[in-house]
Amino acid sequence: MRRTALLACATLLTGLLPLAANAAQAADDPAPVPVDRFEGEVPFADPPAGGLFTWGSDTDDHPALTLRARPDAPEGDKVLAGTYDISGWGGFTHDFAFAEPAHDWSAHKGVRLWWEGHGTGRSIAFELKDGGANGEASELWTTSFADDFTGWKQIELPFSAFTYRTDYQPVGGIDQILGLTETWGYALTLPVGLKGEFSMDGVELYGRADQSRRVSVTTDAAVHPVEEGGTATVGLTLGTLGGAPTDEPVTVSYETAATGGAEPGKDFTPVSGTVTFPAGTPSGTTRTLRVSTLRDDAAEHAETVAVRLTVTGAKAPAEDPQVVIDAHGLPYLDPKLPVAKRVADLLSRMSLEEKAGQMTQAERGAVTAEPGDIAAQGLGSLLSGGGSTPTPNTPEAWARMIDGFQLRAQAGRFQIPLIYGVDAVHGHNNLVGATVMPHNIGIGAARDPGLARRTGAVTAAEVRATGVPWDFAPCLCVTRDERWGRSYESFGEDPALVESMETVIQGLQGRADGSDLDRDDKVLATAKHFVGDGGTAFGSSTTGSYTIDQGVTKVTREELEAVHLAPYQGAVDRGVGTVMPSYSSLDLIGDGRGPVKMHARADMINGVLKDRMGFDGFVISDWAAIDQIPGDLASDVRTSVNAGLDMIMVPYAYKDFRTTLIAEVRAGRIAESRIDDAVARILTQKFRLGLFENPYADTSGAAAVGSAAHRAVAREAAAKSQVLLKNDGGLLPLRKSQKVYVAGSNADDIGNQTGGWTITWQGASGDITPGTTVLEGLREAGGDVTWSKDASAPTAGHDVGVVVVGETPYAEGMGDVGNGHDLELSAVDKAAVDTVCAAMKCVVLIVSGRPQLLGDRLGDIDALVASWLPGTEGAGVADVLYGRRPFTGQLPVTWPKSEAQLPINVGDSAYDPQYPYGWGLTTGGKVPGGGAATLRALGVAAAAAERAGADGAGRALAAKARLIVQAKAGQHITAALAKPFAEAEHLVLTGRYGAAVAKLTVAYRAA
Repeated sequence: MRRTALLACATLLTGLLPLAANAAQAADDPAPVPVDRFEGEVPFADPPAGGLFTWGSDTDDHPALTLRARPDAPEGDKVLAGTYDISGWGGFTHDFAFAEPAHDWSAHKGVRLWWEGHGTGRSIAFELKDGGANGEASELWTTSFADDFTGWKQIELPFSAFTYRTDYQPVGGIDQILGLTETWGYALTLPVGLKGEFSMDGVELYGRADQSRRVSVTTDAAVHPVEEGGTATVGLTLGTLGGAPTDEPVTVSYETAATGGAEPGKDFTPVSGTVTFPAGTPSGTTRTLRVSTLRDDAAEHAETVAVRLTVTGAKAPAEDPQVVIDAHGLPYLDPKLPVAKRVADLLSRMSLEEKAGQMTQAERGAVTAEPGDIAAQGLGSLLSGGGSTPTPNTPEAWARMIDGFQLRAQAGRFQIPLIYGVDAVHGHNNLVGATVMPHNIGIGAARDPGLARRTGAVTAAEVRATGVPWDFAPCLCVTRDERWGRSYESFGEDPALVESMETVIQGLQGRADGSDLDRDDKVLATAKHFVGDGGTAFGSSTTGSYTIDQGVTKVTREELEAVHLAPYQGAVDRGVGTVMPSYSSLDLIGDGRGPVKMHARADMINGVLKDRMGFDGFVISDWAAIDQIPGDLASDVRTSVNAGLDMIMVPYAYKDFRTTLIAEVRAGRIAESRIDDAVARILTQKFRLGLFENPYADTSGAAAVGSAAHRAVAREAAAKSQVLLKNDGGLLPLRKSQKVYVAGSNADDIGNQTGGWTITWQGASGDITPGTTVLEGLREAGGDVTWSKDASAPTAGHDVGVVVVGETPYAEGMGDVGNGHDLELSAVDKAAVDTVCAAMKCVVLIVSGRPQLLGDRLGDIDALVASWLPGTEGAGVADVLYGRRPFTGQLPVTWPKSEAQLPINVGDSAYDPQYPYGWGLTTGGKVPGGGAATLRALGVAAAAAERAGADGAGRALAAKARLIVQAKAGQHITAALAKPFAEAEHLVLTGRYGAAVAKLTVAYRAA
């Protein structure tokens, strides 16, 4: 899914604040203080220098800036002008120089600027950088104004209108107080999806600060649910800048008003009054007011009572609180009834507007400024994109955030809870401190279905403990080309291998009938990306600079069935709760349709997935994926919904989508029966998850997040994922008596070894989350270790070198080969390998999401290990290096000799790789002797095991045969050996053990 840490920037604040323009200056106000006149005094320069710079989700999203002479410039002769065409997020910043003191803006009422309007009606976010060490390590506070006028207009932004950004903070928050005594600059975020230009001038500070900027009144919650007949208590808290007592009194007048079906005197007792905070009141002082509801014993939906607040002497709450009298007495609320009956009852009561809301999923950042939309739009779901996290990024903050969103949903008529989703694709990878598992490519290498299930169980427990009940995992893609930037999200190139790892679904969800979903350690799983995303042709992508991701999979129907569809039937049989279609297009040879986006393929979603396979969960679209269907929004909506999509991920365009969906149904272009089917599927999973009874986070498992027990599972997975490709002279396992020289860019970098989709969408190098690096694991193992990242330290006197090299993080098409990436080691890594391997016997570990090309260096390497992306537990890598565990991993994909061979996969007619699919040496015992005679005996026994259904015995017998072939071949792997060897591994995974040993016998003869 297309995500990024700053995705919420672009349309974070869609609510438009009423702004006073050209307001008369009060007589006692100080003169305005210029910030930017744009006459050339501000340079274009990146931090740490002071100046203007642009930014965006990719290079195409950076606006272009210039200082342009204008005869109509509001101030001086020039203005700051620019053009933009933004698809993700983008804008520009004026940072003050790091080397100079921060600016003090605290004496002023606000900041204002001249803006040339174009009447687009779009929102422009204006952000302040407050406190912290510098402009890139400060708190972010934001407001917005609307481009709903034409010509020049002076926009005033009072500091009282700025709110603390809850979707993203670069340093996790400092004091969460807009002090303005250390201001480091400002930024503007430009509209998304609109090609345009802008001009601005004359940024200045205006007015005099008053108490309302320094003092605020907040409520304890915006929504206060209460059972009928109960009393709601609303808390009012006084807060002051810096914690100083108030200089003047603050009063809060309140009165109740019937706004949501509740009738005064019948459903609640009207109240009004005034709460006073006298002068000298300490910051943090809380007062309460109470609203009593009345019981009438009639079954009814929820009713709302507004509490109107008028604040004098302080900044008022962002919105008035609501008291919600809970729905009661209706059949859908009865947990004793079968889920199907509860769904039918609730569905029968819902309006088309409410049904459309249930089919709508928004990004959390999009509703941060307008959280009331959750109830007003009846949203069915929210998600966190990659890196879209609360501040601080802790389990407790996640739970508070999601509880806050769920509380908003309680203001809806039927109080239908949200279902919140995240991409926990290798552990709860958005959460700092979570247990990060090896990526799927490593789990496939481990060849242990039971372990795969346990990694899923750990992930589920940590995800649910933070209040998230839905995981967009696992990826059941069958990767067929290592140039794909998502290769590591696949368990491997063989559909049989992918199917064998689907035990992870049970780890995530529990029993196939969904009866475990309401447990506090289980989550709803998602099989993705349906179908063929791993088979896209290189060069077929039309998404930005991508070369293969989101491209076209061109296959025969037979190949589609055998390779790409095969894993999905198993997932359906395992009860997977949701399925996500692929961004890619499917071009079925012979059907005459050409490439068709998967989100538009009714034949595959309705016809194959739902009808033929019997999938009874719901289909969720990928991130804004319907936008890629040809046509306008209305066409995209009806095409995708009619194709079988049940919930649409429209991160920021949720209002437009919902409105359009309703219009398409009313126009008869989408049948209401299709809507009812979609909503019934969604509600079924919400009932199964127990969200109606327990919508809020159960944090009883939060203490286990990142626990020793969970990390032990990840450590085992890391160890079992290591594939020993070469081991000349039995160099491995290492001995603790040896002096070991460790080098390489990936030896001591937790970010590199966890890869993409870790803390942020793309991941990042460096110390991004707690864990143990490979170097730390080696040291903890007790060895005598010398560390030199670039191999510049003296090499003399060491017995063996361990060089850990490979890739830096990437995700999705950003990691496609040809999109700034290749399959070669970096020049620095090559130099480290050359230096160490020339000086001593050496082990080279490749930490990467896919095979790397070694060329003629392989001959200089004594031992070679494919480490994949092992996650946070580098000690697991050390475990196999030092022999605490044996190497048992096998290649989940073919290791090519050159990029020219790609794509290369098991079963190809021409197959001559560096290492074949299934290759993997072991340090776990002796290779059976006897050669051909032993193979004949193993073949007879394997065939017998197959007939008897003794899978464990069959696999063990084939494994012995594989070791015999590897021992004879050594590193002399020919095409005649590689092809039957790889095909034998596929046969093992499909339970044909006798045939597998027969293939291995052919490989043995070719060795």
